[in-house]
Amino acid sequence: MTTSSTSEPSAGKSSIGEASAAPSAAADGVRDTARDAEVVAVAPAPRASRLTWRRFRREPLGIAALAVLILLVLVAAAAPLLARYPSGYGEAVLSPPSGAHWFGTDSLGLDVFAEVVWGARQSLLVAASASLIAIVLGTLLAVLGAYFRTLDTVISVIVDLTLSLPVLPLMILVAALAGPSTLTIILVIAAFSWPEVTRVVRSQALAIVRLPYVDAARLMTSSPFWIIRRHVIPAVVPLILVSVVLTSSRAVLSAAGLAFLGLGDPNTWSWGRILYEAQQAGAMSTAWWLPLFPSLAIFLLVLASTLLSTAYNDARNPRRNG
Repeated sequence: MTTSSTSEPSAGKSSIGEASAAPSAAADGVRDTARDAEVVAVAPAPRASRLTWRRFRREPLGIAALAVLILLVLVAAAAPLLARYPSGYGEAVLSPPSGAHWFGTDSLGLDVFAEVVWGARQSLLVAASASLIAIVLGTLLAVLGAYFRTLDTVISVIVDLTLSLPVLPLMILVAALAGPSTLTIILVIAAFSWPEVTRVVRSQALAIVRLPYVDAARLMTSSPFWIIRRHVIPAVVPLILVSVVLTSSRAVLSAAGLAFLGLGDPNTWSWGRILYEAQQAGAMSTAWWLPLFPSLAIFLLVLASTLLSTAYNDARNPRRNG
């Protein structure tokens, strides 16, 4: 009797221990599962920029366009190493392309290849400077208008009014009044380029400021400029990149057009000035190589910029192509 009574409590304790061990094991399993889920949850996902670059590398036209733009930039940077600065007069006047002069010579006997190479430096300088000013001003007004709705009405009216004006005649008028110089060309082009940037960036910024995480940021801080810098501007960076490429190509076209009309810097070679000098010499039709090579350089830059922006948009938004 004593033995059985002793064994019964021990059996009871054993069953209680097993019962208490079961929930403990289950809890450990739950904790392990939660820990695994947490590890999976915090595992870093591929960054959007890396995914965009992977998709972009599968765009052959985009890669070719990027290579062309890089080549033009390298040519502009290495201009002193590629050709001497064209100045003075030469002996071979209006000579067609040959081994001595790859792109021929102009009415002054100057090497057209050297003019195109040094013209790339000036044209890209004007394009980059005007595009930078337009991008900074346009983006700033776009995000401020999107966040502060009281400013949005005023900015929208200014943008719509500027876009409705005839841009080229106004550029010609302002450049003629200010006088031909590189700084004048840069400021004139930038002054008429920022409204397009503002319109494009503003449409995206308006959608960003309505998102829940921006509303949560408003509760965390009272500084609207911190929210704009931390949340709004990073969200519109892809559009800014596209705007940089397109604005630069348009700036090259505008600068070439103004220089062709005689409103460019007369002391610096540019692609537009080559065309202007050929027209002034009356050699546009007789010396075919004079308009061909600078026009080809402008065409390649504009085409490469357009293809690059298209390929980047497709890589950033793959669902657009289905």
